[in-house]
Amino acid sequence: MHYEVHNWNLGVGHVSIIGVSGSSLFLVGDSHEINLAALFDTPPESYIVGIDTLKNPGEDINGIQND
Repeated sequence: MHYEVHNWNLGVGHVSIIGVSGSSLFLVGDSHEINLAALFDTPPESYIVGIDTLKNPGEDINGIQND
């Protein structure tokens, strides 16, 4: 992707930032090149630890046959 921006005669008098998210970029001034990257990281709390599948569709997790 090619992204080109022209900000001629840019003047910044005051900046107020109330909050910052997990992925943020704040830039005032000149930059020849900006490289952006994204990374997805799953927190440990979202993992489900337990039995993957049941042995028999009519069987509950304790091995007891369901009617």
